[in-house]
Amino acid sequence: MACAHGTRNPTGRRLIAELALAAKALRPGLETTAAFVDVQPPTVVDVVAGLAERRTSAVVVPVLLSGGFHVHVDIAGAVDSHPGTLSARPLGPDLRLAQVLHDRLVAAGADPTDPTTAVVVAAAGSSDPRATADVEDTADLLQRTWAGPVTTGYGSAAQPTVPDAVATARGAGAERVVVAAYLLAPGHFRDKLDAAGADLVTAPLLPDERIAAVLLDRYDAAIASARREAEVRGPHRVDTLDFWPGPEDA
Repeated sequence: MACAHGTRNPTGRRLIAELALAAKALRPGLETTAAFVDVQPPTVVDVVAGLAERRTSAVVVPVLLSGGFHVHVDIAGAVDSHPGTLSARPLGPDLRLAQVLHDRLVAAGADPTDPTTAVVVAAAGSSDPRATADVEDTADLLQRTWAGPVTTGYGSAAQPTVPDAVATARGAGAERVVVAAYLLAPGHFRDKLDAAGADLVTAPLLPDERIAAVLLDRYDAAIASARREAEVRGPHRVDTLDFWPGPEDA
C-alpha cells in the first residue's frame, strides 16, 4: 500500500498513482493500492481496515520523504490496530533521492561545479524533529555532489522558512541561489516556492523510476525485518508471516 499525503492538485494525484503503477511494473505480480493521510480519500485507516476484514496482509509504505507526524502517528496507528499489517519507513533519506534532486537542479540550469551557486533544499516542513533531521541528511547527501553550499528551508512548522534560507544564502555571499523542491509532486507547497526569492526553482521529484525502486526497497525491508523479529520470538510467530511474500515470491 503506497500511502501518500494527498493533494488537490490533479497532476500531483496522477503522479502518485503512476508511482504505484511503476512499482508494480518493476515487480510483476505485486498487488498495489493507494491510501492517503490527508486531503483526499481513501484514508489509510479505511484501506487497512478493509484489507484486514478480508484477511489480506499488507505493507504500508509511506510515500513521504521524511518521518514525522503522518508516519509515526497516522500510519503507525492504522497499522498497529490490525495484525498482519506492516509499516515501512518513509522514502527518505536515500542517496537515490539526492541524485534525483541533483538531476532536477541541473535540468533547471544550475551548475553543480560552481562554488558560488548555493542550494536550498526546500521541504514541506514538520514540527517533528525526526522529519527535520531526515531533510538535513538529504541535504548532506546532495552536498557530496555540489560545489556550493547546500542548506535547508521549510514551507511550514520548521525553521528556517524557505525565503529566510534563500536570504541567508545570499547574505553569505552566494551569487546565485537555487531552490531544490524536495517534494514528490506539484501542489500547495511547490506553488509557494516561486515566491521565495531564488534565482531558480526546480521541478518536484516525480516522475522518476528511481523513486519506485526506493518504494520497493522499503517494502522488502519491512518484510525482512518482521521475519527476523518473528524468528527471534519463536516458530509460531514465523507461521503468521507465511502470507507476506518476499521479493523472490512476487
